[in-house]
Amino acid sequence: MTNVLFSKAEFYTTVNHLRDLPKEPGVEIAFAGRSNAGKSSAINTLAGRGRFAFVSKTPGRTQHINFFQLGTRRFIVDLPGYGYAKVPLAIRQHWTELLSRYLQTRETLFGMVLIMDIRHPIMPLDVQMLEWFALTKKPVHILLSKADKINRSKAAETLRLVRNYLAAHQIAGSAQIFSSMTSEGKDEAILLLANWLESGEQALQMADTETGQKKSPVKGD
Repeated sequence: MTNVLFSKAEFYTTVNHLRDLPKEPGVEIAFAGRSNAGKSSAINTLAGRGRFAFVSKTPGRTQHINFFQLGTRRFIVDLPGYGYAKVPLAIRQHWTELLSRYLQTRETLFGMVLIMDIRHPIMPLDVQMLEWFALTKKPVHILLSKADKINRSKAAETLRLVRNYLAAHQIAGSAQIFSSMTSEGKDEAILLLANWLESGEQALQMADTETGQKKSPVKGD
């Protein structure tokens, strides 16, 4: 698949407080995951650019929300990795507040891609992320990363486990096998992102139309 989705991608902004989030309307897809689950590698693989998401790992930005623009009013949002034990308590508490409020209250957020290490799926903090996001009724897609680290039968077994978890907990989600090393699952993930962005843009256009109609003056006799 020719990756036109990321052809105009560029770093947009980084924020550390909800008050600094971009104000202009758009469609956002958030990427979340435990530290070392392969989130940045997944974004880089999907973008087809090495070190594309490297900015999120530079000193001073590790606890920030990083926005990448994919053309007009389209954004990939790289959320801070969670679960890193050496991070000071105050920063972990800040992350918790920032992530939970962003995921639950951001109107322009269309869906979340949650990256899990396929060898360690559905960890307690992953469950917390899913519970936070489930309240929005928006879609979540799980990338089971590092699939090249285990055999095919084990990967398929883990995929079934995760899909059964989503169904059992009535979470509006899907899951797939993914590997940044081999690019397995890349086309499938890009297609899903493209569909999400298109759906989000259609909803945005409808909202723009409704807003325009409300602002239109009423014609008199």
